[in-house]
Amino acid sequence: MASDSEKKSSPGSSLDGNGVDHIEKKHSVGGYAVDPEKVDSSNLNAMFDNPLAGIPRDQLFEDVNQFCQKHGLTEHYDTFCKGALVAQNPNAAQQLDILTDEEKRHLAREKTHKWSQTWDLYWLVIMCSLCAAVQGMDETVNNGAQYFYLKRFNVQEPRFSKNMVDNITGLVVGAPYLACAVLGCWLTEPLNRAFGRRGTIFISCFIAAVASIWEGVANSWVNLFLSRFFLGLGIGSKSTTTPVYSAECTPAPIRGALVMMWQMWTAFGIMLGNIMGVAFLHVGNDLNWRLMLGSTVVLPIIVCAQVYYCPESPRWLIKKNRVSKAYEAFLRLRPSEVQAARDLYYAYVNVEIERRISHGRNLLVEFFTVGRNRRAAVASWIVMFMQQFCGVNVIAYYSTTIFLDSGFSQSSALLASMGTGILNWVFALPAFFTIDTFGRRNLLLFTYPFLAIFLFWTGFSFWIDKQRPDRVAMVTTGMYLFEVFYSPGSGPVPFTYSAEAFPLHIPLTLEELDQVFNVPTWKHASYMTKHMIWTFKTKVLRQRLEPMPPFYRGADKLNEA
Repeated sequence: MASDSEKKSSPGSSLDGNGVDHIEKKHSVGGYAVDPEKVDSSNLNAMFDNPLAGIPRDQLFEDVNQFCQKHGLTEHYDTFCKGALVAQNPNAAQQLDILTDEEKRHLAREKTHKWSQTWDLYWLVIMCSLCAAVQGMDETVNNGAQYFYLKRFNVQEPRFSKNMVDNITGLVVGAPYLACAVLGCWLTEPLNRAFGRRGTIFISCFIAAVASIWEGVANSWVNLFLSRFFLGLGIGSKSTTTPVYSAECTPAPIRGALVMMWQMWTAFGIMLGNIMGVAFLHVGNDLNWRLMLGSTVVLPIIVCAQVYYCPESPRWLIKKNRVSKAYEAFLRLRPSEVQAARDLYYAYVNVEIERRISHGRNLLVEFFTVGRNRRAAVASWIVMFMQQFCGVNVIAYYSTTIFLDSGFSQSSALLASMGTGILNWVFALPAFFTIDTFGRRNLLLFTYPFLAIFLFWTGFSFWIDKQRPDRVAMVTTGMYLFEVFYSPGSGPVPFTYSAEAFPLHIPLTLEELDQVFNVPTWKHASYMTKHMIWTFKTKVLRQRLEPMPPFYRGADKLNEA
């Protein structure tokens, strides 16, 4: 058996951090040794299991040299060589003699102090958080305002029938999402392609600011409907672009947490919207509802002023072949040059692979014909559908009306609605600490039954006689407990789950979960049924049974990921 020194110097091989010898990769295609066009479509994600691993150092340096010459980065050749070596085997970075002590310190620190980042990155995170708050405020300021503007515009009986009043109310309240569904969401891709991530965020927040002023000065319910419809044109592009922009700019150790923070700060905006309802309640002269709706103008203006001080997404710049600009962006987003070079080169190689994979393939067809993609899509659709259909939107848009019907006064109903917003935000915080330990599916499975229980609780509480004081208490308790269990489960999990579920050539992936989604659904259901029976026997009946065999090969590694 060859010694370690012989292995390190043997031509055509390289050693990973575990001392595993890699077979020489003789031909490098875009920094990777296998032609992506020859990979079977059912196993495309194998291409992304560190495409640099196993490439001999001489070949790797030659690839880096060609990369630097092509994109005008030759003066940074040495730095990119270091970055490529670190990207090739992150676990062995501290053993690379090519790195300086300062560079090794930076690489070690990103694991031991993962929140020690550059000011530019935190500036970007603040901007993305404000975007989420804009989304939340746009949802809930209408909650407190609708009672007053419906009265102001005489959308009530006898002018309209009871059914017509309900229809007009629903149309005005739901106008933003009507616009988002039929037009706004479909603008996301062309806006991103033409204006980039920052430009799309700027346009969507500008739309939100204009719509806020328009809502505040509306002179009829039709005018108000049009202003809220216009508001919806920016909702789809903002809510899809901002998490992607954040994910593309943040380092891997904190990326998942920051993607989840979109929902947490949306909940913060929901709370602010409810607070605005209370703050402007007693402003007279037909101004209270106008100020409630118009108060949402502040945050989008701040975002519009802030966004162009943030760097553009490096990944978007790479796709536009503006690699030198992408390097400048990474230099602002990473503590050291070697980290910027590592992340740029690794992202560049993956983008090149995506281009080769996408060439000549019908990705829309593969979205449904490849089992792994289809199962990921079904799972993502279910969790996203349940996020919207679990009852939370009824509370977000109509909680004040519900509290009024339960027996609250107008001011008390607005205060009670503010309570739902506060709970929605406060109980999103536990998910920040548990989503990567307790697990996405476990959070959903644990919280869904309680959502059903407390919706029944709230609904059946209306059977209590209106004169009894416990009716108000029961309705309020049910709605508050619903928020307590919604916020750590159905609130943040669907965004993170959907972002992780798809392979990279179906965009937005953050982590690869092939092994899970390659398993047929019936096998998964069969195993989990047996596991449920085993759990009941061992935990409830206290029987001593042999442990269930792991369902996924390498399950320990999946848990570590």
